[in-house]
Amino acid sequence: MQLSTAHHDERLTAPRSWWGIAVMTGLAGALMLLPLGTLPLLVGLVGGTALAGLVVSSYGSARVRVVNGALAVGDARIPVSALGEPEILDAEEARAWRTYKADTRAFMLMRSYVPTAVRIEVTDPADPTPYVYVSTREPQALVSALRAARAA
Repeated sequence: MQLSTAHHDERLTAPRSWWGIAVMTGLAGALMLLPLGTLPLLVGLVGGTALAGLVVSSYGSARVRVVNGALAVGDARIPVSALGEPEILDAEEARAWRTYKADTRAFMLMRSYVPTAVRIEVTDPADPTPYVYVSTREPQALVSALRAARAA
């Protein structure tokens, strides 16, 4: 079996402003514990910032990859042989597919802070999923990698 040379690897990290919100959450925790003294204030600051940072980090750690003939998005791994032709969605079209055009059976890796996406029909007749929606900052690179993986 020949491994595909097509490769795409992208991490959908959270925007910088979200990290600022994490710091402000820590400050809010510190202010709530201010009447209890200096040590609780520091615990609230460090603990609140760390907890909020953990939430931002985990949400912003979604990966989109095309490797070894499969599309790996989040926890899902879909062989490219089960996928149809990918469609690049600009910001307006991506918003439409996230909202009123969305199918509840679709697999969607959405990140609201990423304006563009790729939609790929699922062609496997045994799979009830109609399409895969993937938020990506590099839609052209993802589509190129998918086409190269299918051709390999």
